[in-house]
Amino acid sequence: MEAVVLEKVHELKIRDIDLPMEVGPHDVRIAVHTVGICGSDVHYYQHGAIGPFVVREPMVMGHEASGTVVEVGSAVHHLQVGDRVCMEPGIPDADSKAARLGMYNLDPAVRFWATPPVHGCLMPYVVHPATFTYKLPNSISFAEGAMVEPLAVGMHAAVKARIKPGDLAVVLGAGTIGMLTALAALAGGCSQVVITDVQQPKLDLAAKLGPITPVNVTKQNLVEVVHELTDGWGADIVFEASGNERSAASVFDALCPGGCVVFIGMPAAPVTLDIVAAQAKEAHIETIFRYAHVYPRALALMGSGKIDVKPLITDTFEFKDSIAAFDYAGHMRPESVKIQIVLPQTR
Repeated sequence: MEAVVLEKVHELKIRDIDLPMEVGPHDVRIAVHTVGICGSDVHYYQHGAIGPFVVREPMVMGHEASGTVVEVGSAVHHLQVGDRVCMEPGIPDADSKAARLGMYNLDPAVRFWATPPVHGCLMPYVVHPATFTYKLPNSISFAEGAMVEPLAVGMHAAVKARIKPGDLAVVLGAGTIGMLTALAALAGGCSQVVITDVQQPKLDLAAKLGPITPVNVTKQNLVEVVHELTDGWGADIVFEASGNERSAASVFDALCPGGCVVFIGMPAAPVTLDIVAAQAKEAHIETIFRYAHVYPRALALMGSGKIDVKPLITDTFEFKDSIAAFDYAGHMRPESVKIQIVLPQTR
């Protein structure tokens, strides 16, 4: 079957590929409907590597996906043919210590779609463990279903922040993950969120998503804005979602005494933190790596209408135009947030 294959850095093709498609007793076969393009996908396309993960052989792209179940394994009882689903892309070793401790996202042996050397899902069909396949509520479209994966990142960050009702949070970076983190923080109990960026169209969109105050850091001082909103106290939580080195180094500036910083973005180079600034506020520092145990909560919030991701889906391409979609994702307009690819539906 045809797939979107990264042959090597800067070389992407839509071509036939022969991959194992046997459905085991605990698996399901899924006709893929929608796949989102993540920043990591673009990074592999443009640079061929992210840290220790290096593309050394052809790899199918994509890990944010939804689709329809077309075959179920003999031991699967919670899903049936015709179910609309989304798929959690990381498959851990169920017997690993990390998995047994509940931290399956940290299993060193986890097989994560479109992370070298593991193939992704940007192709007509995938076979996936039923345990990591989730039925979509009737109110959620395939496009929204493909947004559960990036929302899970924001949800995991919100959980790690230990939000208290009424907290004020700052999100540094108004990309897809930043905006979804803001929505997760509001759903988790924050009374308001301040979000920063340098691109005004993204900030304008973020301001329409809820009680979110946009701050363009090229024109405004974040600390002054936060102090005005908090009578000089500071933000209860700062989420660093940009991955920008300067932004990551400044996380304690707007934080209140005893506040929490959660690092989400991954800077391309090591970052120097002002430990004394953190100590002077007794800041709590949390980090996240992907997510664990949040897909059901994300789907519940989306299904109830508490979180609406539709405004963030700004660009849609057909499967045959996938290479153009990736090229656009690498140089997209400021008003674009999430780019998705829709596959032709065949059974």
